Amino acid sequence: MTEHRADVGVTLEEQVAALEAERDEHLNDLKRVAAEFENYRKRVARDQESLVARAHERLVKELLPVLDDLERALAAAEEHEEATLEEGVRLVHRELEEALRREGLAEIGTKGHFDPHIHEALLSQPSEQDEGAILEVVQKGYTLGDRVVRPARVVIAAAKPEDDGGR
Repeated sequence: MTEHRADVGVTLEEQVAALEAERDEHLNDLKRVAAEFENYRKRVARDQESLVARAHERLVKELLPVLDDLERALAAAEEHEEATLEEGVRLVHRELEEALRREGLAEIGTKGHFDPHIHEALLSQPSEQDEGAILEVVQKGYTLGDRVVRPARVVIAAAKPEDDGGR
């Protein structure tokens, strides 16, 4: 009977040792996966920073000619060449507009009716036009891709005044 207990004891000790070895192996696997994930997280963060830096660099390169044109326009203003100044400002405006368009900026349409997703109503005033029609654009709005960067600020038509029958 003691021999049987000794066999059971050895078997239990072997099982405990095997389970401890398996536990240690799984623990090492978890530590390795955690280290790999931390390295991955750091690499993704570096890649993201690099991508943002390249995007900024590209935008700055697009805007440098606009800066050059502004400097030329300012130099012309010092010489009091009004026609040249106006032409320079128009050139700068056009170039800046084109640079921003290449980056995906688009003007929000303001023909038609008010849309709260892309327009901001600053004022409503009585009008003969249909209620919600855009009467005036106070400030242009823009989208960048599918996102509204700035809503168009508009004045919209209020409901037509009710005719009180001459009272």
